[in-house]
Amino acid sequence: MTTPDDRLTTLEIRAAEQEHTIEELSGQIAEQWKTIERMQKKLDALTERFLVLEEQTAPDTPVTKPPHW
Repeated sequence: MTTPDDRLTTLEIRAAEQEHTIEELSGQIAEQWKTIERMQKKLDALTERFLVLEEQTAPDTPVTKPPHW
């Protein structure tokens, strides 16, 4: 049979374990956010680079309607 003291001790242990888990998850989220920010910067740089390359390789001839239009 469990006593109120045993129940209280069990609840305190669970609370401490949950607090530890929350701290770990918070740290993981912070690290993931840093990773996302780095990846976003790289994506932005690659997008800009792609657009520059696309402009450089675009044909210089203007788009016109064919003579039969």
